[in-house]
Amino acid sequence: MKLHLSRAAGTHAFSAYGAGYVAVNGVRYERSLLVLPDRVVADWGPEAFDALAAEHLAALVGLAPEVVLLGTGASLRFPRAEIVRPLVEGRIGLEVMDVQAACRTFNILAAEGRKVAAALVLA
Repeated sequence: MKLHLSRAAGTHAFSAYGAGYVAVNGVRYERSLLVLPDRVVADWGPEAFDALAAEHLAALVGLAPEVVLLGTGASLRFPRAEIVRPLVEGRIGLEVMDVQAACRTFNILAAEGRKVAAALVLA
C-alpha cells in the first residue's frame, strides 16, 4: 500500500509498506529498523520478533522519544515484561502493534510534531 501524507521538509515518513518491507521517503527497507522524525537507523534491532531483547529497546532510551511504536511484524505480538523494562524505567510510552499500524500511526504523530520512534521488526 502506498501512503500519501504532506510532511515538513527534513522529516521522515513512511511512504509504503507491504509483506516484509517498508519504505521511508521512498527508500525500501527489508530488515528491522528504527525510524524517528529526524533519522533512520537501518541497522537497529533483531532479525525476528523472537530475537527481540531488552538491549534493543534500551538503545532507544537515549534518544528520548515520548512514545515508541513497536511494530511486531505482520501480526500483533506482545513482548515479555523484562524486554520492555528499559522503556518503563526510562518513562517512555510504548504502543505495540503490527508493522502496518505502526507506520500509519508514526506518520500521524510525526506530522503533529511529536517525539515518536517506530521500532519495526519486519520478520
